[in-house]
Amino acid sequence: MSYNLEHKFILVLGGGGLLGGAIISAALKKGASVIAADIDVDKMAERLEKQWSLKESAKLSLMSLDVTNEKQVKELFSSDIKLDGIVNATYPRNSEYGKNVLDVTLSGFNDNLSLHLGSSFLVMQQSAIYFQKHKSPLSVVNISSIYGLIAPKFEVYANTSMTMPVEYAAIKSAILHLSKYFVSYIKDSRFRSNCVSPGGIFDKQPDNFLNAYKAQTCGAGMLDVEQITGGVLFLISDDAKYVTGQNIVVDDGFSL
Repeated sequence: MSYNLEHKFILVLGGGGLLGGAIISAALKKGASVIAADIDVDKMAERLEKQWSLKESAKLSLMSLDVTNEKQVKELFSSDIKLDGIVNATYPRNSEYGKNVLDVTLSGFNDNLSLHLGSSFLVMQQSAIYFQKHKSPLSVVNISSIYGLIAPKFEVYANTSMTMPVEYAAIKSAILHLSKYFVSYIKDSRFRSNCVSPGGIFDKQPDNFLNAYKAQTCGAGMLDVEQITGGVLFLISDDAKYVTGQNIVVDDGFSL
């Protein structure tokens, strides 16, 4: 199905990331007007142009935003910005992120939860406040993960320097519940909050990891980032008008 996003105004947070950039490109192709936000607007602009060949467009605007900065986020949502959809593809983390679970410090764990989960809460909270102020349909899409649903399959990381960060699992599982929480609290069909949970996204990982991961899927293995965007566009679109508090898993069977 081809989702029509004409006349939709979409805010994509984390627009400088791999997934964020793909979502921006896909939304523009469907006719949406997109506000792309990231902490480093120059790097975001460079990546969007280099990877997605996105040139200046009347339907694309770029802005600098630190989602961990409460003042900045509140100012954005209290401005005169028009929004029909919000996609949070941000991934804030500190220098300790990604350590082996037995080496993770309590302070490092808490800081990463504050950065990623805390900012996700802030965005959802301000989205809800924005809706209550404007009372017009608003769709919020959060990015969770298969590892918000299932325990890690540590065997796919054997013989690599990679691991499945414990902070990531804790954050992504909590995002699933926060999304439901705000839907239940607002309890208005015009306000929707859903999640998309991708499986592994290809980003030049080592071959032994790619092969081990592929063996756990139905055959596709790691997915190209463009294969994740369909679920996001669906949830923004009017085709998902009464889909709320749900989670779309895109993983070619990895989580089965």
